[in-house]
Amino acid sequence: MRTIFHIDANSAYLSWTAADMLRKGENLDIRNVPSVIAGDPKNRHGIILAKSLPAKKFGIVTGESLAEARRKCPKLLVFPPDHKLYSRYSDALYDLLSQYSPVIQRYSVDECFLDYTASEKLFGPSLKVAHEIGTRAKKELGFTVNIGVSCNMLLAKMGSELEKPDRVHTLYPEEMPQKMWPLSVSDLFMVGRATAQKLKKINIMTIGDLANADPSHMKSLFKSQGVLIWNFANGIDNAPVLAEGEVSQKGVGHSITTSHDVEDRREAHRILLFLTEKVGTRLRDLNKMAGVVTVSVKTADFARYTHQIRLSSPLDTTSQIYGYARRLFDECWKGEPLRLLGVSVSELCGPNNIQLSLFESPVTEKNQKIDETVDLICKKYGAGVIRRGR
Repeated sequence: MRTIFHIDANSAYLSWTAADMLRKGENLDIRNVPSVIAGDPKNRHGIILAKSLPAKKFGIVTGESLAEARRKCPKLLVFPPDHKLYSRYSDALYDLLSQYSPVIQRYSVDECFLDYTASEKLFGPSLKVAHEIGTRAKKELGFTVNIGVSCNMLLAKMGSELEKPDRVHTLYPEEMPQKMWPLSVSDLFMVGRATAQKLKKINIMTIGDLANADPSHMKSLFKSQGVLIWNFANGIDNAPVLAEGEVSQKGVGHSITTSHDVEDRREAHRILLFLTEKVGTRLRDLNKMAGVVTVSVKTADFARYTHQIRLSSPLDTTSQIYGYARRLFDECWKGEPLRLLGVSVSELCGPNNIQLSLFESPVTEKNQKIDETVDLICKKYGAGVIRRGR
């Protein structure tokens, strides 16, 4: 049987900011007072990204507006995000974990999976080492982590969520009826808000209800997603932990929150072109081509929707991706004021894995040469020194 750890930094952005401030001589530990990490409200990025436990007691939640959080707690301390700092602390955590296993998969900037199966003979029992990792993270790096221990990635991740902060939890299959099944079905990994609402409408309220449901019924209601979440509710997950370098890039995307409501189609198109430039450059840096283009928008009322198209042949040219993005936007936009636009591509493949079409556009080669030239200029003189017109 495998032994898998899921390591999750507690309130990472705020904890890492606090640790860095203390290291630089600050006397106040912002984790002990009502505080949050949030963007600049002047640029409409005033969303709570992380919060301290004292802030949580005021009812402040991740994702709400900074203005709303300040109404709940007028003396709230607010600190801006610092992604370079987060990257350094994320790397420090990864380096610590690499001392216990070479098989570590970054799941996000503040989460890692670690396959401890082969390491147990070297370092001892899994629970002892999990506690040791937690202690070392606190003493050496200055922040706490939660660690879930189980036989697969799904149960390890669910285990690490059971109680926070600074905890080690096991969640093996025999522990599921007591520890996991009583939880709300919305707490299950891969069950989003819309899926949870649909499940509750058919009286599936807990993870245990889903685990004991008819899998064929779940498939008929939710297609392949239904099979996946039924398996997860029963603790079934055979995915391997992939060491860094083995994890494939699944997609590339870029979005922007605008400084004002966008209500003009031409302005929206200009923003889409700017986003597509970034997406196209990253795609070519990865030496990948995309099979799906997706556009996402968020209205001034915070309603969000997406539109996507599967391409007949993968591509990587900025002008072609922009053409699809603009078309998708025109098809899905209903004229509401917008506060966010995004462009992403997925189903990536290498250039050698595509089948050339007899009906390939004659301008494709010209577009590729333009992209190569623009990419070279930007790499030499900096991003943004040259931009294409619509």
